[in-house]
Amino acid sequence: AALALDNGLARTPPMGWLHWERFLCGTDCAADPHRCVSERLFVEMADVMAAEGWRDAGYEFVCIDDCWMAPMRDEHGRLQADPKRFPSGIRKLADYVHSKGLKLGIYSDVGNKTCAGFPGSYNHYDLDAQTFASWGVDLLKFDGCNSDTLDLLAEGYRRMSLALNKTGRSIVYSCEWPFYLRPVQQPNYTEIKQYCNHWRNFFDVYDSWSSIKSILDWTALHQDSIVKIAGPGGWNDPDMALVIGNFGLSWDQAVTQMAMWAIMAAPLFMSNDLRHISPEAKWLLQNKDVIAINQDPLGKQGYQITKDKNFELWERPLSGQAYAVAVLNQQEIGGPQNFTFYLAFLGNGLACNPACSVRQVLPASRDWGVYSWVSSLSVEVNPTGTVLLKV
Repeated sequence: AALALDNGLARTPPMGWLHWERFLCGTDCAADPHRCVSERLFVEMADVMAAEGWRDAGYEFVCIDDCWMAPMRDEHGRLQADPKRFPSGIRKLADYVHSKGLKLGIYSDVGNKTCAGFPGSYNHYDLDAQTFASWGVDLLKFDGCNSDTLDLLAEGYRRMSLALNKTGRSIVYSCEWPFYLRPVQQPNYTEIKQYCNHWRNFFDVYDSWSSIKSILDWTALHQDSIVKIAGPGGWNDPDMALVIGNFGLSWDQAVTQMAMWAIMAAPLFMSNDLRHISPEAKWLLQNKDVIAINQDPLGKQGYQITKDKNFELWERPLSGQAYAVAVLNQQEIGGPQNFTFYLAFLGNGLACNPACSVRQVLPASRDWGVYSWVSSLSVEVNPTGTVLLKV
């Protein structure tokens, strides 16, 4: 058996939709049939993803998060879906999702119980992996609640990785391993990448600017230890949920999340209600130029190169000797501000040597023309907004 993850998957950051953040742990379908975690929710979301351009834009996974299970395992010790909310079972749901040209993701936990108190996978890693494979599951999000020790946590993440390998089915493995280690010890990212396709570093994303800002601040603070490990097959997950199209972000803040998740080579999993989404949010989430930056085959994560008062300048090396550049204005008061920087700053002086073309991607597409290596750029950015450029 392989001694580490051997699935050849996630050559670019995975993309899809998941229910956590927008739909949380809604289990009362009688009171709220449109918003409870049920097979109906995932069928309807798969229908919309196939019909309204989401699948074609690259969002291929429909992911079930916590709270899908029955409170107890079956008589053979296997996990089972809640029979009232998933009357057809997960295998039928997977078949339906696959019929739409999409893939199904599911959730479990390394410990005795999931974060919401449903049965966890501790002592059942092989059985659960076989169960998921038999159902036709394509991605496993493996949480880290209710593990008694950090050694058991690490052992559980390794064992589930090997168990998924042994099934012979291609299943993307999404880990929360470093997030649960970090309060106590520095994660060994080299080891984590051997076992996981992507791994979460920080708290759950909320539908708020303060949450997005805290994730960006944390990422910049720790970039020296996390950026270098990201690449084809394994990605840092700043919490993949894109909350664009919900309630908490202004337009400029939504642009910032989309631009910065592309810069960070983050998995892109929307958590919103695609049945009811504004044309503006749809345009942003399906923006081909931003998705192309996120999915760039070179597979290098971006990083912050300078911070000046409220402005942050980030870059991400792309294939074809190009760079994605983000100018983020963290100020939360007043109006638009100008930030000026020299193109010689970018790519250790190589991005624009001897000249380069500059195109604005967000908040709107615009060609800025050709500049020389010694030129400076002046960028006007709204409060909490981002201007995303391709150089």
